[in-house]
Amino acid sequence: MSKEYDLYRDSKLRYLGYSNEVGEAFRPLIHRNVVRASYLMATAYVCADAIDKSVREHQRGSSAKQIAIVTGDVFTWQMVASVIIPGVTINRITWLTGYLLRKADVKKAFRKIMPTAIGLCSIPLIIGPIDKFTDHLMDDTYRKWLC
Repeated sequence: MSKEYDLYRDSKLRYLGYSNEVGEAFRPLIHRNVVRASYLMATAYVCADAIDKSVREHQRGSSAKQIAIVTGDVFTWQMVASVIIPGVTINRITWLTGYLLRKADVKKAFRKIMPTAIGLCSIPLIIGPIDKFTDHLMDDTYRKWLC
């Protein structure tokens, strides 16, 4: 049996969920409102995925309770795995890089761009572990309690 194609998880649209990480990586170089907009974009992606899954569940004829459980599961998983933990992680990586470069008295031009470069390079490295952690977290809490 083949897995059903999921536009929000199996296509390039998935990268919208990481827009806030890109915003966090660029935080040292851009206005804070651009960073905020990146969070808005990531949250819109999360909401679209949750709405899509709730509509699909409704089309299957599921009860209102089951639709609410699925919607809550998708929204919570996506917010934790795509917005909250990665955003904080990249924010701290970028900040720490800048701090260490200032302490090492690195030239200002290099010190200005390196936190962003390190933050951007960190994004692909953190995705898998955060997704796995969030799966375990959801399995041991929300899914255990409600499903």
